[in-house]
Amino acid sequence: MTAMVVMEMGRFLISTDRSKLDVDVIHKFLTRSYWAAGISRATVARSIENSLCFGVYDNSNQIGFARVISDFATYAYVADVFILEPYRERGLGKELMASIMAHPELQELRRWSLGTRDAQGLYAQFGFKPVVNTHARTVMEIVDREIYSRS
Repeated sequence: MTAMVVMEMGRFLISTDRSKLDVDVIHKFLTRSYWAAGISRATVARSIENSLCFGVYDNSNQIGFARVISDFATYAYVADVFILEPYRERGLGKELMASIMAHPELQELRRWSLGTRDAQGLYAQFGFKPVVNTHARTVMEIVDREIYSRS
């Protein structure tokens, strides 16, 4: 995948350029999040290597992040979305999601998914809906919080 500038808004930049990512900033945030508490830096680095990543920057300082796990043909999972606290309420999360949804390599996918506690907020604006059991399908998963301490 080639690096590309996705959105420039004044002093803020959203980019998929991996060389700009600050793994320390990403790890520091994720290790205190409810969904990745205690995750190792090595696991964060490996997840970045194997995902399409979007960094949000204030000049050269990373202030936000999201990654997309995808086969780039049929499915994408949006993960690890955050904007650092001092930068919230400025529309940056919305711009980040808009950049993800508009990325050329993520067009015409059959399914997008993500996990969140905020079913009616940011993600609903982009068409995400809570999973409803349709067509006799059941969403299933394996969750092993212990794996983070073994990484």
